[in-house]
Amino acid sequence: MSTTKLVMAGSLLALVPVTGFCQAPSGKIKPLVTNIYTADPSAHVFDGKIYIYPSHDIEANVPQDDEGGHFNMRDYHILSMDVIGGKVTDHGVALDLKDIPWAGRQLWAPDAAFKNGTYYLYFPVKDKSDVFRIGVATSKNPAGPFKPQPAPIPNSYSIDPAVFTDTDGKSYMYFGGIWGGQLQRWHTGTYNKSLMTDLGKGHETEPALSAKVARMSDDMLTFSESPKDVKLIDEKGNAILAGDVDRRFFEGAWMHKFKDQYYFSYSTGDTHFLCYAVSDSPYGPFTYKGVIMKPVTGWTTHHSIVEFKGKWYIFYHDAELSGKTHLRNVKVRELMRNADGSIQTITP
Repeated sequence: MSTTKLVMAGSLLALVPVTGFCQAPSGKIKPLVTNIYTADPSAHVFDGKIYIYPSHDIEANVPQDDEGGHFNMRDYHILSMDVIGGKVTDHGVALDLKDIPWAGRQLWAPDAAFKNGTYYLYFPVKDKSDVFRIGVATSKNPAGPFKPQPAPIPNSYSIDPAVFTDTDGKSYMYFGGIWGGQLQRWHTGTYNKSLMTDLGKGHETEPALSAKVARMSDDMLTFSESPKDVKLIDEKGNAILAGDVDRRFFEGAWMHKFKDQYYFSYSTGDTHFLCYAVSDSPYGPFTYKGVIMKPVTGWTTHHSIVEFKGKWYIFYHDAELSGKTHLRNVKVRELMRNADGSIQTITP
């Protein structure tokens, strides 16, 4: 069972972590690790184990703002586990901001993929002009360390890359996030710094901003096409509108496949829901189906969904350990489905 000690470090009370148990006997879901703050977990099964690629939250002493300046992360730690509920291993720093030649600041939510005998780590970071781009780093080991490419992926922008490889071997990247993620600044096709949060008042009855999707090249280092809109529609086929803040896309895209259906899941951002929509194609359009998870403790919500040993799990974060929105901790729980494939809503 996981334990956490409180010890004095100088004049500060510090958490001394020990990894392990994800669910206490009381049924309460516990953080996977407590030695560091982690968030935005992208989980994958590689070599029969679960590897988790999270953000690494730190106290950077940056004032909070609507663009997330206080989320000033600087490296990635990769976690792994042999079984759900078992020991969690922190493999240490897999990629550091200082090793990315084109990077400026804010190493946000990553994802990973495996193909051609190589592991790929995809990451958003602001370049030296303070514009978010998406980079890629490679390794022969799923736990890293990873070596970054010398430049970002051409035509990439915004945040939250999620790479899905279909059963036919084709891979796609889903990405984007509004407000601090800058997706709205690319609305016209070119970067417009004046669009700070979204499209603004008067646009509530227009289709909401869309996440983007692009098929990856065979070498997994570039896009093989221009990014396309991930269209979200309601049951009648109408576009989800910008004013529909409980259902519209904000950030944190994820894709998984279940019984030949493509499940696009995402965060609604400032309304704090994890939602999902379904399609017969990895490009969509995706029909909104419902809420996967209601709001967690903390401002942000971000997740991944993975099948492991015949069961489905959702990895997510909250702010249980710190009580601060920018110092989060990763958790996992089982994802339950109904007979028709619909996902049962979780109340954390």
